[in-house]
Amino acid sequence: MPATLSRGALLRRGALAGGVALGLAPAAAAAPTDEDLASLRLLIAVELLEVDFGTQAVAANVLSSRASRVLGGVSAQDKAHLAGLSSLVTGAGQVPATADDIDFAYPAGTFGSAGAILEQAEALEELALRAYLGAVGSVQAPNWKLPLGQIAASEAQHVAAVAQFGGKPVLGRAFAPSLSIDAVSAALDPYES
Repeated sequence: MPATLSRGALLRRGALAGGVALGLAPAAAAAPTDEDLASLRLLIAVELLEVDFGTQAVAANVLSSRASRVLGGVSAQDKAHLAGLSSLVTGAGQVPATADDIDFAYPAGTFGSAGAILEQAEALEELALRAYLGAVGSVQAPNWKLPLGQIAASEAQHVAAVAQFGGKPVLGRAFAPSLSIDAVSAALDPYES
């Protein structure tokens, strides 16, 4: 007696058969390109910067308790992003950077007041969001696109969370701008000591 297929299973089989007929058989997880790895290395540097900044911002003890909790939560998510990116790099047979590999520097007075911290937090969160959007558009490894898109969504939430403390609109642009890998690298330069 033939097995009964659900409508969804039938459609999936049909799509797969059609794809194979067109030479579009599902590929095994494609190996990341050198450019993909370079993008992830820069994203790891962005996350390391965000984690370092968040740690120092909360430790400065000049933020309201609410702002401190929000930045602490943002930093916790940035640590999760960092772990996820590091596992992608490790899965590609590479060694990801760690906090011990980079010494960060910030403009004078960055941690001296709540306003200065929130201004810098806004700049870093915008940088991260634009970096991830650029990476989603440029990476070739298909299995990296979803996690990068998920982190971009998280970074957009971070931008909105920080904006509320500066009295800025929580909603940004309908189509947020992205940054190329070269622009992300250039934006990180001032933070390296």
